[in-house]
Amino acid sequence: MSSELAEKSVIGSMLKENHFILDSGMQAEYFQSHIHRIIFSAMRELAGMNKVADYITLLTIREPARLGGANYLAELKNFAHPARFDEYKEIIVNKWQEIEKARLLQLAQHDNWSIPEIQQSFDSLQDDNTASMETSLKNELIKQYERPFEPLDENIGTTTGLAVLDGILNGFQDSEFIVVAARPSMGKTDTLNHFSLNAGWAGHLPIIFSLEMSRKSMIDRLIAATAGYSRLRMRNPYRHFTDKQKEDWGTAMHRLDESNIHIDDRSALKVSQIKATARKIIKENSDKHPIIFIDYLQIIRPDGNPGNQMQSIGQISADLKNMAKEFNCPVVVLSQLSRAVEQRQDKRPLMSDLRDSGNIEQDADVAAFLYRDDYYHKRSTPTDELEIEITKHRNGPTGRVTVTYIKETGELCDIEQKKCKGSGA
Repeated sequence: MSSELAEKSVIGSMLKENHFILDSGMQAEYFQSHIHRIIFSAMRELAGMNKVADYITLLTIREPARLGGANYLAELKNFAHPARFDEYKEIIVNKWQEIEKARLLQLAQHDNWSIPEIQQSFDSLQDDNTASMETSLKNELIKQYERPFEPLDENIGTTTGLAVLDGILNGFQDSEFIVVAARPSMGKTDTLNHFSLNAGWAGHLPIIFSLEMSRKSMIDRLIAATAGYSRLRMRNPYRHFTDKQKEDWGTAMHRLDESNIHIDDRSALKVSQIKATARKIIKENSDKHPIIFIDYLQIIRPDGNPGNQMQSIGQISADLKNMAKEFNCPVVVLSQLSRAVEQRQDKRPLMSDLRDSGNIEQDADVAAFLYRDDYYHKRSTPTDELEIEITKHRNGPTGRVTVTYIKETGELCDIEQKKCKGSGA
């Protein structure tokens, strides 16, 4: 794509999704087109005053001719592609850096700069955000002086909804990339739904990217887990629900609504598209702290042409870790395990079982594996137990916890609760 088309798409996306104007870190000088510089400067002026930047408002603060004409401005929205904003932004910034580098080299030759001067000028072309970064420890150390003399402010993260798991993880921590892996039919999606519901009820903003399961199926599962409804009965509530369950239906809808869950069920998404959607939802719900869930890692589509499957997964894993840091929130991703599990006598998964692992083991801050003994050893009386094995915890302990899992409803709860609310009702 040419830099001119990239500029049109970036400007169009900003007109469509105003949060890109200030959040993206773009500067007017990055644009090669003089008209695009003027349009961006006008948009940033409006955004700085907390006003909407659109076709009408731009024409009220700038003459149409300066913006390329009213028709040109109106047509820019046709180039909007928010899902690929980061990709097109990179094209623009890279082009600007190339031009600036050539200009600096000419200037260096003309004025006979020293090598350190040339290197310093090149360093300034890198991410402008580094200019405002605080790298000295001084201010942080000042804050630390009173630490031994004040009560500990525990860094409790987003609750998992399971006391035994929170005891190990202290909740899901911001900026952490958490991988939850298992073989099929172990309860991965139900575990993800449990985490998202409890995060929402605790006041956070759960954003689910369901690349495999449809939005309708996810909502049905969330309703069943919320109210303890049997998923078999959920297929036809009119026929199979009891009068009491029908009576409680409205309460279940209200309770699910309180979780404030957002679901994107598009398939074959790229990480850049996931980021664009998440950024938009976070901007629209700025009063809540986000937590992002993805089902599942191996079906995320790679950006570009990374080569083989292992390289693709490695790149995706690194991008997800970077996303957790960029949004400063937990990113919880489900992952498939290889068939090697089935070939062992002990079916409990190991870190080496991560399918197409690439850099997953390296990038993950937390790696959790799900295991149900009932799946492999059928009993006359099922135990309804789910093991969650924390095999990697970069910032804390590892260990195994056992919780209750009601497969009929998709509910998880601590064993000490004796039974979950629905228990297959």
